[in-house]
Amino acid sequence: MSVIVTDAGFGPDSFNAGFAPLGEARAEQGIDLPNTADVVAIWDSVKAAPAIRIPFPSSADGRGYSIASRLRDLGYQGRLRAEGHVIADQYRKARGSGFDEVEISEELAARQPEPQWDPVQKISYQSKFRRSA
Repeated sequence: MSVIVTDAGFGPDSFNAGFAPLGEARAEQGIDLPNTADVVAIWDSVKAAPAIRIPFPSSADGRGYSIASRLRDLGYQGRLRAEGHVIADQYRKARGSGFDEVEISEELAARQPEPQWDPVQKISYQSKFRRSA
């Protein structure tokens, strides 16, 4: 099972149509888009998709942010989901680049509970340091 993170917190997956690879998805399904995709080249194939899910194989792999941003720049209006190794500290970056939600494993949700995913959390290393000084 996965946990879906939105600005409202943790929740179940509300997109019931499922995801399929580009070229295999039915009209009502979302598209699993590789994080190596050339968005401009495939734009006509994805622009009407109700949802697009972009994988993050590692929290250090930021290609998905660029893809999400480019999709939004081109006018994509559907649901954008980051999936995989996105950590709580990266949630604001994900939202800022165009993602609506993040799909994480139950294991990651247990290690980084819901309050850590607050999109307006303003705690930083510097502010913690200043308080203790």
